[in-house]
Amino acid sequence: MTQTAAGEAGSVTKPRFGPVFAVVVAGVAMSNLDMFIVNVALPDIGAQFSGSSLASLSWILNAYAVIFAALLIPAGSLADRTSPRQAYLLGIAVFTLASAACAVAPGVWVLVAARVVQAVGAAMLIPSSLGLLLAAAPPEKRVASVRAWTAISGLAAALGPVVGGLLTQLDWRWVFLINLPIGVFALVVGARVLPRTPSRPTADRLDLAGAVLLTLGIAVVALGLVKSDDWGWASAGVIGSLVAGVLLLACFVLSSSRHPSPILPLNLLRIRPVGPATFANLLFAVAFGAMLLSAVLWCQQVWHWSPLRTGLAIAPGPVMVPAFAMGVGPLIRRIGSGAVSAIGSVLFCVGIGWWIYRLDASHDYVAGFLPGMLLTGVGVGLVVPTLVGAAVTALPPQSFSTGSAVVTMARQVGSVLGVALLVAFLGTPGDGDAVTAFDHGWEFTLAASALSALACLFIPRAGKGPAS
Repeated sequence: MTQTAAGEAGSVTKPRFGPVFAVVVAGVAMSNLDMFIVNVALPDIGAQFSGSSLASLSWILNAYAVIFAALLIPAGSLADRTSPRQAYLLGIAVFTLASAACAVAPGVWVLVAARVVQAVGAAMLIPSSLGLLLAAAPPEKRVASVRAWTAISGLAAALGPVVGGLLTQLDWRWVFLINLPIGVFALVVGARVLPRTPSRPTADRLDLAGAVLLTLGIAVVALGLVKSDDWGWASAGVIGSLVAGVLLLACFVLSSSRHPSPILPLNLLRIRPVGPATFANLLFAVAFGAMLLSAVLWCQQVWHWSPLRTGLAIAPGPVMVPAFAMGVGPLIRRIGSGAVSAIGSVLFCVGIGWWIYRLDASHDYVAGFLPGMLLTGVGVGLVVPTLVGAAVTALPPQSFSTGSAVVTMARQVGSVLGVALLVAFLGTPGDGDAVTAFDHGWEFTLAASALSALACLFIPRAGKGPAS
């Protein structure tokens, strides 16, 4: 028994943090990359599956976004109640097998079904990955660990167009095949090094009603947002989806307040940094999602660049993220998370404002596009890791995965909302001058980032340190 206990304790000591971080980063990078890498491959997929409508092809993206957002909190709560280690390994296995199914899909709807299974795997591994990382890191290293986690995930997501462009040059199926060696590595090594973390003990019945209400509520809201461009914001489908989703979420809150062991303990949101940081994170995700899509559309639709050239043009922004994410620690300790994330949001605003001021139809990449890309990259590097760190490091260990799921869900819903609203501001091709349309989209993006900067100011300064 002593030997077993020593083995379990050793799994969370400092010498094992490096292998744990490598396994966690592998899964997180794989799933975040996949959220954006498929966008570039979509035209090639449509060309191979001849006869597929744009509406059916769009579900290759939409099904993943809806299911992933909807299942994050239920999956995170289940991981906390049982075992984050098991949840992560199962999520990796599901995601890897679903990637293989995507690569050999004979038709568009088989591919959509495999993408749904991929989203289930991602929803399992993302919140449990941060829970495992926080459990493996010494308390004094948790904030830095969160910054590294978010830096890698943000970099992987933003580099999606670059990697997608490169792989699509070979064959669109490589977009999914690239996940297989990563997934096998995470499974084999993860089974040996991932720590066993404390579960959230409860003798009460499982909150099945809360899980169903939350999953349906988020799914219906996400559905209305991702289909707003096809259906129209004033359509019965979009309005009905949003109203139904809000009602379902209201019922979820009521159900959670009465359940002895809810799937989302509402008291987590009352921990002082968690609520404000999560709300600011949602607002900034609106701006980030709109910015990334607008950059891709500008290069491809206005400058008519190839997907690969577009990805390379965007790459300097994401390259800024890790350096600033990892180097901002001393500044956070000096002026606080709220001030640092507000500064990052302002720099993001300046980058978007530069595009409004300088970009036109001429191919002025160096003086027009690049400065805005660099400034937004610096903003992301300051904001996202700081906000996530402020939220999750204040959580008790037995709620790491659930709290991480709340933060990730806010980011996902915010990104979906930003994309949907940007498309609405841009309008359809041919609706007037393209430069003016993009200026309107960037004005919306700037406003969302400015609101995020304001929300960041409500994040309280840390006291003696995060919960451990």
